[in-house]
Amino acid sequence: MGRITGLISRYGQAKSEHLLQPMLKAISLHSHWKNKKKSMGEAFFATADWSSPVIFSSQEKMILFDGSIYNKQELSMRQACHSAELFFHLFNQVGFISAVQKINGDFSIALFDAKQNELWLARDRLGVKPLYFTKAAPYFAFASQPRSLLILPETSEEVNLQFAALFAASHYRYFDNQAEYSPYRDIQQLPAAHILHYKDGTPSVKRYWSLQEQSDFEGSETVLASEYRELLKEAVMCRYGESFKPAFTLSGGLDSSSVLAFAAHCSQQKQIAISTIYDDKTYDESDEIHSMLEATVKEWIPVKVDLTDPFVLIERMINIHDEPVATATWASHFLLCEETHRRGIGSLFGGLGGDELNAGEYEHFLFFFADLKRRGNSGKLKEEIQKWALYHNHPIYEKNEQVALSAIHRLTDLLQPGKCLADRNRLERYSKALNADFFRLIDFQPIMDHLFTSYLKNRTYQDLFRETMPCCLRAEDRNTSFFELDHHLPFLDYRLVEFMFRIPGEDKIRHGVTKHLLREAMKGILPEPTRTRIKKVGWNAPAHLWFSGPNREFLLDLVHSQNFRARGIYNTKEVLRIIDEHEEIVQSQKKQENHMMFLWQMVNLELWFSSINKTSTLCVS
Repeated sequence: MGRITGLISRYGQAKSEHLLQPMLKAISLHSHWKNKKKSMGEAFFATADWSSPVIFSSQEKMILFDGSIYNKQELSMRQACHSAELFFHLFNQVGFISAVQKINGDFSIALFDAKQNELWLARDRLGVKPLYFTKAAPYFAFASQPRSLLILPETSEEVNLQFAALFAASHYRYFDNQAEYSPYRDIQQLPAAHILHYKDGTPSVKRYWSLQEQSDFEGSETVLASEYRELLKEAVMCRYGESFKPAFTLSGGLDSSSVLAFAAHCSQQKQIAISTIYDDKTYDESDEIHSMLEATVKEWIPVKVDLTDPFVLIERMINIHDEPVATATWASHFLLCEETHRRGIGSLFGGLGGDELNAGEYEHFLFFFADLKRRGNSGKLKEEIQKWALYHNHPIYEKNEQVALSAIHRLTDLLQPGKCLADRNRLERYSKALNADFFRLIDFQPIMDHLFTSYLKNRTYQDLFRETMPCCLRAEDRNTSFFELDHHLPFLDYRLVEFMFRIPGEDKIRHGVTKHLLREAMKGILPEPTRTRIKKVGWNAPAHLWFSGPNREFLLDLVHSQNFRARGIYNTKEVLRIIDEHEEIVQSQKKQENHMMFLWQMVNLELWFSSINKTSTLCVS
């Protein structure tokens, strides 16, 4: 595993290699990483890695492969063959697009064919591995992280205005609404499940895999649960077979617990588990975790997160991520990865994607309700709303029939089956904090994909490709790569994704309880207290405390600084009001939603600008 970078250049060999050297240096996150460079014709490739080789060349072709292939045996390839060489043989058999489609894996790939004088790039179906590119005559360049491309003299560090505005005052779900954007004006992302072909100075991008409307499975619950169990088991174990000294992130939730339980059950070996814990009980899941330990864990590593000065950690993460970090959850994950690396662990497994596939988020109830309403199933709708209110009512986020029906009308278009609407309340909650002359959130219209006649399925698709998943995968990739950890996310196995998009909503949510089919599939594998637990805390961090008390002074100094005001992004008066209100809510322990997410984003954005020496360099993408 490692980082990759390269360019197609008409500068000539000497100057192109002169450009490649700092690009390689930029992706070499540690001095002991193994660096390799190869050139062929107008192509110049480089890789920095900490473990297995990711570069391969023949007489006419060069390949960079960052990631893992999980179906080597199915492809009848030699097990000892590393992924870059394996892909070379596959490419020679079936061509680039078909080769990518045959792989089950997490990857970013670059292939240069000297005979055809063309470059191919590809990214895995769910976007687990990142890939960026930039085109500025006379070259085309790509890399695992923006930092390698920002080295190039023709690539500006100017920031995408829309990204800055959304990060400043909107919700993290909207940062990646346009999947091809990056935080930088001159750099694009290759979206998940896409291929880029570059020939004769022109890049073209197209999708090679997609989810499509299909009829729901009609099998019995027992049959579907059995199929789910086998698919998830295979997704876990094919990754487990590729892992080196694995450990498993463990929260109190069903997803990470299921991944761990399958690994322990199928290998017949207890595993190493690692968790973040907090003194503050708002997000601490220590009590819920304990039910997993006896049956599945040989060593539990609790990582206590107690940040008295979060700003030092935020600055450190920004320098590693090349961008502001979406949510405070990834600060906890960063510290978890640091401890995992210190323990000599090589691979980290997680449950990311389980909430999306299994309707595990609280908001998924609303889209399930909308599907019931569209089908005219009023009796079932009434029953499910009652159970939802019974099990999940909250002193701040009240749940009842009126709230549910109002949300359905606000978040769905009932005249177009399956069409979801943007949550304008969430998108514009902090619009007053944004300088109206800088950007108008009220004018921003997010792309809302409408591929299915089910509201819940479209909501899930939106989560996977435009909202929750992209920023999480990017943060996970940055954290694990810096700490030299391969990371594996079995719920994002594309076969499992395709299967779950044909599962009826009633098999995901039933009687007010989420993840119904997963719970059925895990009978006999998960401890019963874990399998049947209804309460959902959610993996988060107590950032409400990080921006209160003594740390409030840092916020005030930041907002009053000359650079902060000169950027013209924020309405300073409104930001100061939010800081004061947050302090009052936290200190008085009011039953009122605090402002930790806004403050986390504001601090990250400002420290990011400071790290790239920006005062007002912002551009419309």
